[in-house]
Amino acid sequence: MTAFPSIGHVALTVSDLPASVAWYGKLFGVEPVLDENVGAFHHTVFPVGGGLIGLHAHPSTAGEDRFDEYRVGLDHVAFGCADRSELEEWAGRLDGLGVAHSGIVDAGYGSGLSFRDPDGIALEFFAPPAG
Repeated sequence: MTAFPSIGHVALTVSDLPASVAWYGKLFGVEPVLDENVGAFHHTVFPVGGGLIGLHAHPSTAGEDRFDEYRVGLDHVAFGCADRSELEEWAGRLDGLGVAHSGIVDAGYGSGLSFRDPDGIALEFFAPPAG
């Protein structure tokens, strides 16, 4: 059997697609490669780190609904960084964008920089431990 494949894309449901497209576009620093309404939902897709991040808007999603990592489902999405110095660069980028974050938190298994999107979806930049 072949090795388990890498993640090809992540799709996130958002409450305000235009606001989220603008926010993620600034974060990623790229334009979407797809923006279409397929009837059941509208999605906008960004190329990120060799994969894709899709933002989905469903007509039935309540505008006041917010993400909660304590419910069954997604806990957070982490973007891999090479090392702690790359995390420091991302902390500066988040500061420049006015995005609140945790600051870099070091642990034995690596270092993380946590933040949230406009719907409260938990995101993180993560680097393995040094050495």
